[in-house]
Amino acid sequence: MADLNLMLAVALFFASAALAGYVALLRGRVFWKEYESIFKESARVNLSDFFLFIDPHRLFLVNLAALVVLPLLTLLATGDILVALAAFVLLLFVPSLIYRHLRRRRWREFEQQMPDALAMISSALAAGASLNIALESLVREQPPPLSQEFTLFLREQRLGVDFETSLRNLERRVPIDDLLMFTAALRIAREIGGNLGEILDRLADTLRRKAAMEGKIESLTAQGRMQGYVMTLLPVLLGFLLFLLEPEAMGKLFTTEKGWAVVFVVLVMESLGYIFIRKVTRVDI
Repeated sequence: MADLNLMLAVALFFASAALAGYVALLRGRVFWKEYESIFKESARVNLSDFFLFIDPHRLFLVNLAALVVLPLLTLLATGDILVALAAFVLLLFVPSLIYRHLRRRRWREFEQQMPDALAMISSALAAGASLNIALESLVREQPPPLSQEFTLFLREQRLGVDFETSLRNLERRVPIDDLLMFTAALRIAREIGGNLGEILDRLADTLRRKAAMEGKIESLTAQGRMQGYVMTLLPVLLGFLLFLLEPEAMGKLFTTEKGWAVVFVVLVMESLGYIFIRKVTRVDI
C-alpha cells in the first residue's frame, strides 16, 4: 500500500511538472512573439525618425545575439555572474537611452536652424514666390535635419495628402515648440489670411531672442551642473581608491548584508542628490 501511494505521488509530481513546463512553454512563446513584434515596430518607427532604413528583423537578430553573446563573454572574462547580469541589464536599456539622446540632439539642431529657415521663407514670399516654392528653396539650401523633414512634408503634398494632415505629421515627427509656432502661423495665414512673410519675420526674431536667452542660461548654470557631476562621482571615486588601498576592510561592503545595505543607501542618496541638482540647474523658457 505504501509503495502504491509512493508511486501515485511520484506520478502526480511528474504530471504536475510536465503540465507546468507545458504552460511555461506556451507563455514563453507568447511573450517571445509579443517582444519580437514590439521590438520590430519600435525599431521601424524610431529608425524612420532618423531617415534610416534598416530591416527591423535583421536588427532584432543582432539585438538578440548581443543579449546572448556579450553577457557570456563578460562571464568568461570576469567569472562573476553578477557582472554578467549587469551587462545583460545594460544591453536592455542602453539602446533606448542612446536613441533618446540622438533624438534630443536632432531636435536641438532643428531648433538652431529654424530662425534662418523662417527668414529664408519670408524673403521668398516677399519676392512673390508661393509657399511651396519657398519651401523647396529652403530644402535645397538648408542641411539636415530640417531639409529632411520639409522634404517629406513636400512629398506628402505632391502625393495629394491634405495640408492639415501633412502639418500634423510634421508636428508628430518633430514635437518642439518652435515648429509648433511655425505651423500655427501657417494655419492662421491659411484660414484668415494676413501677411505671412511679416509674421515669419517676427517669429524668426523671437526665436533668435529665445535662443540667445537659452544660451545665456546654459552658460550661467554650467557651473552648477558641473558641481552636480563632481559631487555625484566624488564618493564613487573615493570608494574605489579606498578599495585599492584597503581591500580587506572595503570588501565587507560587498560581502555582508550590512555592507549591501550601506551601498544601497549611498546609491539612493547619490541619485536623489543628482536629481535635485539637475532640477535646480534646469530652467525652462
